[in-house]
Amino acid sequence: MQPILRSALFVPGNRPERFSKALAAGADAVIIDLEDAVEESAKETARDHIARFAIENPEARFLVRSNAADTPWFEQDMALCRAHASITAVVLPKAETAAQLARVRDLAGKPMIPIVESARGVLALEELAGAQGVERLAFGYLDLMLDTGTRPNTPGARLLLDHVRCRIVLCSAAAGILPPLDGVHPDFRDTATVSSIATQVRDMGFAGVLCIHPAQVTTVHAAFAPPEAEAAWARRVIEEFERTGLAAFQIDGQMVDAPVIERARRLLAAIPTN
Repeated sequence: MQPILRSALFVPGNRPERFSKALAAGADAVIIDLEDAVEESAKETARDHIARFAIENPEARFLVRSNAADTPWFEQDMALCRAHASITAVVLPKAETAAQLARVRDLAGKPMIPIVESARGVLALEELAGAQGVERLAFGYLDLMLDTGTRPNTPGARLLLDHVRCRIVLCSAAAGILPPLDGVHPDFRDTATVSSIATQVRDMGFAGVLCIHPAQVTTVHAAFAPPEAEAAWARRVIEEFERTGLAAFQIDGQMVDAPVIERARRLLAAIPTN
């Protein structure tokens, strides 16, 4: 059964007073950030905050977004991630090559979630998805639009971003890794847009969405919850299959066979138990 990861909530690494609050906010995962949310002068202090939190809260489980592989802080970030069992995975920004991921694997020894957020990263999607140790991909579309000169909130931007989203889903499925995560929406008050994006990427095959504020978590979870009618349909399909043992039968006037049965199983498995 695939782990449920509808929401991954960022919290700045230089704000240790927020770590526990983030873990209690209801997100499926928390990512403590050492990259964009932390200014250069605070990188070392942020690492110290994370190490102290991991030591004082050994039961906590969280991910760390490191600095990019070509920065002077990268190797120290990897040492931090290797040193603490509380850190379950490395989220690598600006991922563009399998060689970068090999460095993460060698230095940190943790599963990886590369963020695709440049034109080079998009063109290397198959390479990134197929790299050893990659758990799933994430999409950093704000940085991608900077890299490509794309104007946000335009029909052209939607065309480009949806094209890349399709490629991320296809490359993830072809590589046999877990479904990807979509990028953050910067206006956490704009719940309508968050809900619309989350619903679209859910239907495309994404597992979830990166969040920058706890207020987004409830909206994202609501978008990823299957409608009750769809869940009820899936239950009837599985109940009928288990009752009859038939490989093909009818439900609500529609034929049900192996792919439909598997879809029903996956839909029910995606429903959280809590």
